[in-house]
Amino acid sequence: MRLKDCHNFQDFRKLAKRRLPSPIFNYIDGAADDEITYRRNTSSFDTCDLVPDVLSGITDVDMSVTVMGQKLDMPLYCSPTALQRLFHHKGERAVAAAANKYGTMFGVSSLGTVSMEELREKYDTPQAYQFYFHKDRELNKVMLQRAKDAGIDVMMLTVDAIVGGNRERDLRTGFSIPFKLTLGGMTQFAIKPMWGLNYVTHEKFSLPQLDDHVDMSGGAMSIGKYFTEMLDQSISWDDVAEMVKEWDGQFCIKGIMSVEDAKRAADIGCTGIIISNHGGRQLDGSRSSFDQLEAIVDAVGDRLDVIMDSGIQRGTHVLKALALGAKAVGGGRFYLFPLAAAGQQGVERALELMRAEIERGMILMGVDSISKLTRDKLLFR
Repeated sequence: MRLKDCHNFQDFRKLAKRRLPSPIFNYIDGAADDEITYRRNTSSFDTCDLVPDVLSGITDVDMSVTVMGQKLDMPLYCSPTALQRLFHHKGERAVAAAANKYGTMFGVSSLGTVSMEELREKYDTPQAYQFYFHKDRELNKVMLQRAKDAGIDVMMLTVDAIVGGNRERDLRTGFSIPFKLTLGGMTQFAIKPMWGLNYVTHEKFSLPQLDDHVDMSGGAMSIGKYFTEMLDQSISWDDVAEMVKEWDGQFCIKGIMSVEDAKRAADIGCTGIIISNHGGRQLDGSRSSFDQLEAIVDAVGDRLDVIMDSGIQRGTHVLKALALGAKAVGGGRFYLFPLAAAGQQGVERALELMRAEIERGMILMGVDSISKLTRDKLLFR
């Protein structure tokens, strides 16, 4: 199987599985506990049907959106995800280049493997920063200022990962935090030598956003220490309100799932929220993002931009979310599997396929702009 044979999410997943050692593949593919929420994130789109209008005289399709002040050429963006150079040696560089080519937003994580400054200097496309809140309040201020100095467009405070989810696939292979490979896990690395060759022949793995603040000499053990000792599980709405004021720009909270929390985010001045359950990787049994979308849009959609994340695998999933009121849609695995499969070319192919699916879907729906995707285009079963 080659990249040109990949036509959808499952194809990219299969190719990534062939190329990655299984502990790393399962780190991307896996989720918490019984992975019920992970599966539900995608299957929830099957609860409603698109209702197309025909003979609409479509001559041109405009799929651009403006979300949190950012003009995107397509309504799907690449959410920030950690450790990308473990999946492919170019990591965030490949994702940023692909997002730039397709005129959409990409995100860089606190646990990213390329610096936000390098990517900001090279690309003009909108860039978000995924921020984790630390016990050290001065450190939070330093990192916030660094993102501001770098020219980050959107601050994304992630609030649903103050403790790691129970990802049992990782525990079985030893790809856990801290890193302790089982014998079976080590064997899987041995039978995928090309991954190891790429890993050791390119620049040393690091976390540039954290290099000045975390001693990385312990390798992956250091990441475990970061989560257990540095992140603040007691973060409150007052803390976030202060952060919103200090940032004084486009600020969204990623990980909102309840209507009440959405209202609180609007009350403290957030310009956006991301409905997300972290791809099913945190609280298994959590409701799917799509199932919460309508109620949250109804509650706060006139006060801030509501974005949906988690479970997107098809262009029609994007259309359904937009029809329910999402301003844009984000995802991780939809580009991580292509990244693992073929680097920048893989991410570009994934974005091109999704762009084509969204455009084709809009034409078949009889709409020539995203604003015409309204709720009367959906029927729930």
